[in-house]
This record gives sequence, structure tokens and C-alpha cells, in this order.
Amino acid sequence: MARPDRYGSPTEVKLDVHFGAILDVNEKDQKFVSSLWIHSEWEDDSLTWNCDDSCDISGIPLSTKLVWTPDLTIEEMINMENTLPSPYVWVNCSGAVHQRIKMVVTSSCKMEVYKFPFDVQSCSLTFKSVVHYAKEMTLEMCDTNRTIERTKKIMQTGSEWLFVDLKTDNKTMERTILIYTIIMKRRSVLYIANFLLPVLFFFCLDLASFLISETGGEKLSFKVTVLLAVTVMQLILNEILPSSSDSVPLVAVYCIGMFGLMMISLFETILVMYLMGKDNEADEDQRPKSDDCEDKRSKVSCCCKELKKWTHCARVCDVSVDEPPSELLSATKEGNSSELTEESVALEKVSDELKEVIQLLNSREEAGKLGYWTRVAKTINKVFFISYVTVAIVFLVVIFSLWNS
Repeated sequence: MARPDRYGSPTEVKLDVHFGAILDVNEKDQKFVSSLWIHSEWEDDSLTWNCDDSCDISGIPLSTKLVWTPDLTIEEMINMENTLPSPYVWVNCSGAVHQRIKMVVTSSCKMEVYKFPFDVQSCSLTFKSVVHYAKEMTLEMCDTNRTIERTKKIMQTGSEWLFVDLKTDNKTMERTILIYTIIMKRRSVLYIANFLLPVLFFFCLDLASFLISETGGEKLSFKVTVLLAVTVMQLILNEILPSSSDSVPLVAVYCIGMFGLMMISLFETILVMYLMGKDNEADEDQRPKSDDCEDKRSKVSCCCKELKKWTHCARVCDVSVDEPPSELLSATKEGNSSELTEESVALEKVSDELKEVIQLLNSREEAGKLGYWTRVAKTINKVFFISYVTVAIVFLVVIFSLWNS
């Protein structure tokens, strides 16, 4: 049960590690859960025999309680509940001892989420001895290329992470250290469909709200609703990203930028509605004056009707307009009654058409005379829309280029 010591030289332990699966990557808690197969091999001179003298028995299993085994540990491991060490080792007649361990390792891993969800993470597992120093026990790696090829074959890629590469390193300080670094890439399609695109769609809705009229309150309530929807997306993002990140992730910059643009658009809508409201107040103050004008117009129309009657009678009777009504009355009696009726109907039609033309011209004139603050609000709205679209395009191009770099 003592450590194999061949003439005072350190015990050489060959280590072969294969990653079976990437079970979980928790960015919030900075945890990495993986399934490992660890195969270790060493020589023990006290466990040798002659195969010919032992009925050709080349190897036997022995309990780990009866022989020495290396005390290997993983520095980054934070949970050992799922460790399943084999209760046996396999011993060859030449003294070679083999041990295989199936482990589910929960380790700490510092993750860089700057390019989330297009990030590539690398998590390391450091193997070393707890008790034995480098002069007593050394760790050696098996064939690295064989380890990588075998890992790619047995790797289960059903999770959101895709295995990219496996790097190994060997360091010797007080103890021999073997470092296995697994490199994995996130599958970002689900995050694009469930997060990035909805925020972009909300922004497109905010752009479409510029087509809504500012006269009512529908535009303002619509913009507030879209802004609240983006706030909900930010709360979901806060549950995913770690709070201890060294730099602000690009996805957070993306959400904050969209939120800021929509908030500025909301402020612009409030300003435009305020300016247009000032003109409405001015119109209400001038409303009694317009009523007086309508009364005057009615009186003028009455006068026009009287004038039309006098003119009509004068034309029918072929007399002067300055003659008194009694003379006109006697003249009309002598005229032809049928001609009188036709001429009166024709003049009434012409009078009605002239009134319609005058009303149309007045309405156009009033429509062309917009209030001062309404004209200012429409100018602000046009300039802001052009600037808003330009800034948004530049912002999105910069963000997506940083994600691609």
C-alpha cells in the first residue's frame, strides 16, 4: 500500500483525460459542469509475477483499498458529490496498474461574456497531487492528439455549446500540474430568435409610430407600451448575464442603446404634442370672434338675396334698378309669368354655385394658414425622424461589426 519507489526516483503517473459531455455552462454563477473519463497508469514493482507460473494469468483486479493509488484532485472543482471512483484497479503481471474513473465535475470557470451570445468560452481543469511533491510523484500526459480525437468522437453535443478544441499544458513547480483547457462555442440561434430580433422588431414599431397623427394621445401611449416591452427584455437579460463581468457586454449595450433611442423618441413626441397644443389653445381664444364674423356673413348673405330679388325683377321688367318697388310690382304684373319663373330659377342656381365656390376658397385659405407652433412642430418632427433613422443605422452597424470581429 506504500507509494511505488524505484531506487528513490519519483513515481511516474501517466494521465489520459477524455471529455464525455458538456452538461451545463452557468454564466450567472460562473460554473462549468462536464463529464470526464480519467485513465491513470503507473508501475508498481511490488505487484509483479510470472505469467507462466500462474496459469497464464496476465492481470487481476484488486480493490483500491489494498493498493496505492495516486491522490489526484482538480483545483477548479467545487462539487464532489457526483464523483464515481471505480472500487478496483487492474494490475498486470508486469506491475502496470490501471485505474479508470468516471466523474461529473462541477468546476469554477471565469467566463468572458463581452460578445454574448456570439461568445467562445475556454474552461480549464488543473490536475495535481494533494500530498506528493514533484520529487515524489510526477504526472505525464498521454498522446495529446489521440486525446483530442477521442474526445471529439465521444463528445455529446446536445446542449447549446459546441466543442471546438482541447488544449493541454504541463507545468512543474512544487508539484507537477497538468492543465486541460476545453474551448467551446455557444450556439446563438436561439438567442437571436428569442432576444435580439424581438428588440429589433420593437424598434421598427417605434419607427412606424411616426406615421400616427399627433392630434390624439394614441401615439404617446403606443410609444410608452413599446418602451415597457424593451424594459421587460432587459429584465430577462439581467437574469442571464453575470453581475461580476469586467466589461459591459455588447448585448447590454445593444439593449441600452435601443432603449435610449426609444426614450428620446418619446420625449420628441411629447414636445411636438405640447407645441401643437399651444396653437389649439390660441384657436379656442379666438373662437368668439369667428362667431361674430359668421353673423356678419349671414347678414351679408341676406342683403345679397334682397339685391338678387331687385336685380331679377329689374331684368324681367326691363326697368331701372333705382325705381321704387311699387312701380316694379306693376311692371311685373304686365310681364310674362313663365319668363319670370325661368329667370328666377336660373339666378338662384348661379347664386348657389357662387356661394359654394366662395366657401371652398375660404376653407382652403384657412387650411393654408396653419398656426406658428404647428409649423415649428412639423419641422422638428421631420428633422428628428431623419436624424433618428441615421443614428439608429450607425449604431446597429457598429454593434454588429463588433460582434463579428
